[in-house]
Amino acid sequence: MKPTTPALAAHLAGEVTTLATCWRLERADGWVRGFTDHDRELVVDGLTYVASTGFLPSAIKTASDLSVDNLDVDGFLDDAALRAEDLIAGLFDGARIEVFIVNWADLGQGRLLLRKGFLGEIKRADQRFSAEIRGLSNRLQQTAGKLYSRLCRVDLGSSECGVALGPRTDTYAVTQVIAADTVRIVTARATGYFTFGKATFTTGANAGAVNEVLLHDGQTIRLFVPMPRPIVVGDQIVLVAGCDKTPETCNAKFANILNFQGEPHIPGNDKVFSYPVRS
Repeated sequence: MKPTTPALAAHLAGEVTTLATCWRLERADGWVRGFTDHDRELVVDGLTYVASTGFLPSAIKTASDLSVDNLDVDGFLDDAALRAEDLIAGLFDGARIEVFIVNWADLGQGRLLLRKGFLGEIKRADQRFSAEIRGLSNRLQQTAGKLYSRLCRVDLGSSECGVALGPRTDTYAVTQVIAADTVRIVTARATGYFTFGKATFTTGANAGAVNEVLLHDGQTIRLFVPMPRPIVVGDQIVLVAGCDKTPETCNAKFANILNFQGEPHIPGNDKVFSYPVRS
């Protein structure tokens, strides 16, 4: 049995129980919220767990062979807690989650932890959502290591890359909104400087949302996907230089060819199969 307090263990062993399931959700940006399937709010360890979102868990299954634990949580999108725009913007990607039960009639008995992990795939339909919870053992199923690649394998600005992003990061105000994925700014950077870079909105309805830059053409910035909420003139956007991960860009744009993490000169499969076969 999972460890818990003697008082809660005794309650679980009784013939009648008063249990409620709680979820503690913490995003990467520090946003923390609690939810419960109880019919009223509960305060556990100083955090209020709201009951208005209609959370419903699936059955929890844990195997001893380190296979991926399965648990899905279904619920309603609540304007005050969970919004469709936040899901689309990726604010909940990789969020930490804890699932536990308490005795709602006596919260002083402590809690019994059922699952701890991260949010995986999130599906949305109308005003409902379904989120996959991946347990800690899921990381053991992920492939680790490096592969040969014609392009650079690492992200611009990482420790392996070594390029300092500070001098290559600018903040701009949106001067014109062309579409949900296209805006105009006033920049002296050359065309293409921010292509494949990162765009972070710091003010406005999309504050905190991060997107990738598909195209930087003069004063025009086009994003990979439309922003979840309307962009308005004056919104502040932080742009970071982009890299197409080719050795030419690494050398000419960043003078960083010595740290290039790719193998552009290794022959590909087409070259291997082009050699004549001797009988």
